[in-house]
Amino acid sequence: MCADGDAMTPFVRHRGKAAALPRRDVDTDQIIPKQFLKGVERTGFGEGLFFDWRADPNFELNRPEARGATILVTGPNFGCGSSREHAVWALAQSGFRAIIAPSFADIFLANCYRNGVLPVQLSPLDVDTLIQRAAGGSYEIAVDLEQCVVSDDHGFSARFTADPYGRELLLKGLDEIGRTLLEEPSIAAYERSRA
Repeated sequence: MCADGDAMTPFVRHRGKAAALPRRDVDTDQIIPKQFLKGVERTGFGEGLFFDWRADPNFELNRPEARGATILVTGPNFGCGSSREHAVWALAQSGFRAIIAPSFADIFLANCYRNGVLPVQLSPLDVDTLIQRAAGGSYEIAVDLEQCVVSDDHGFSARFTADPYGRELLLKGLDEIGRTLLEEPSIAAYERSRA
């Protein structure tokens, strides 16, 4: 199940508007501040996304050109800090399907794959190109997880690698419980053999 409690939408190919967040070391405490972590439900985190930064009218995601974005292009070491899974829930519930950065914190990276958000690592030069284009206004990017390619309508194309297990989860729209349930016949056969 994804953060809103519904089955995850498979991620095969996604084309969407890109928003630029040209900051490095964006930590999970900024992505979803601690005051939003009081509940036990996996819903309602979208409103808290970048809550402290959104108080600044000049914050990148407050700009009109970022409205409706489904792809976030950002700096290195995105998702560092505490290991809260809520950060990915907040991004997903705000409509982000993919995050493109030069690097991600390891736990955040794993949480993305397990919660329906594709983390795409590209070279710093490629990310800088995408940030400049996204900052300029209405700009769309296509992310193809089957082919592992990011492209746009202006000639940009870059290959990326994806964690094989995480890629399988996203392509099939599964969380880890759903992935385990695919093995139910084998599990049942094993259990019968032990009876």
